[in-house]
Amino acid sequence: MSEHRTESRHALSDGLHAVATAEVLSRILTGQAQALAALTPAFPRITQAARAGAQALGRGGKMAYAGAGSSGLMALADCLELPGTFGIAPDRVPMLFAGGVEALLHMQGGPEDDPALAKADLVRAQLTAGDVVLCLAASGGTPYTLAVAEGAKALGVTVVGFSNVATAPLLQVADIPVFLDTGPEIITGSTRMGAGIAQKVALNMLSVLVAIDLGHVHDGFMVNVTADNAKLVGRAARIVASVSGAGQEAARAALTQTNGAVKPAILVARGMTAAQADQALATTGGHLAPLLTDQK
Repeated sequence: MSEHRTESRHALSDGLHAVATAEVLSRILTGQAQALAALTPAFPRITQAARAGAQALGRGGKMAYAGAGSSGLMALADCLELPGTFGIAPDRVPMLFAGGVEALLHMQGGPEDDPALAKADLVRAQLTAGDVVLCLAASGGTPYTLAVAEGAKALGVTVVGFSNVATAPLLQVADIPVFLDTGPEIITGSTRMGAGIAQKVALNMLSVLVAIDLGHVHDGFMVNVTADNAKLVGRAARIVASVSGAGQEAARAALTQTNGAVKPAILVARGMTAAQADQALATTGGHLAPLLTDQK
């Protein structure tokens, strides 16, 4: 029954309705922690997928996300965060979600069974050879997600498949299969729980690795953001001050010269002009570290 593990009964499910509230919460937390343990064996594949994504984005291509239902929501959460966190343009990280925006307001099962929707969404995403698509399906057999994977592969797009079932068709189609062995759910078949949390953390890991590869992370700071609201202006100033070693006043002045762009502002705070900072970053492919040789 290994092929149906996400639909099998979890040992902690027995009597769940009848135990004390604290016990229910304890069992749920145990189940979530067990699911996260499935990530460690997947590190090599997650690393491989991140490298493919970074290479695609680095040469001007796309890293798309695709999924339906709970898996699609996990993909969407990561996808939507990339522009704000790492400064990646939204059109470079398109989302293919079964049912589109309407499905986000009222989740229905029908769209995930419709390969025609997948084909239309694939056309809309305008993926081409050399791009990457991250396809998520806990069961690994969702028709929509499979159709995206198969269609993308035919276009020469690198397909990364995330599934929680070892024998999943999605993993067989994928160029880079990522198996997350999360096992049964506390609420039988509710893959928004263990499977979903493992998928989301896997995507967190992948997108951070992509950002590091692209030079968008330095010392754990999100240095590729552009401050365009009050919250981000304060955060950007703190980042510039910390990485450059300058004070807050100098950091804010530097951000003014770079129109809120953090990465060049760090160099401006260290004595460059905005033009010199842009030129220097162009020579390093956007990486700060070679330009901060006296910094840790």
